[in-house]
Amino acid sequence: DLAENYLGDAAYEPGTVLVLGGEEEVTTTDKKGDRRVAGVVTTNPAHLMNSHLKGDHVIGIALQGRVPCKVLGKVEKGDILVTSAIPGYAIVDNDPKAGTIIGKALSNKLNGDKGIVEVVVGKH
Repeated sequence: DLAENYLGDAAYEPGTVLVLGGEEEVTTTDKKGDRRVAGVVTTNPAHLMNSHLKGDHVIGIALQGRVPCKVLGKVEKGDILVTSAIPGYAIVDNDPKAGTIIGKALSNKLNGDKGIVEVVVGKH
């Protein structure tokens, strides 16, 4: 994936969904379909922009490409993901409002629990 560093309110693990806001530049949200969505914390970016950023919690956020993402509920390949009411997690919304899309699922998750799916992030 293509990622960029941002200052976070805390240290967030890979796959965590973040939004613009908080005390620093990015944080979690408890709002479903938050229009402030920034993206997903990256695991191993092919290219990392703003790599010289300094701060207490420098967080790489995937902007384009594929990345694991924390999700709630059942997910099918091609489903559109948005922020959920559970901080750091995405949820399916196949009729999202403009500006709320995190990306599209590349894999299925068959149970209704918390889990991880691979997601294509970027413009959809």
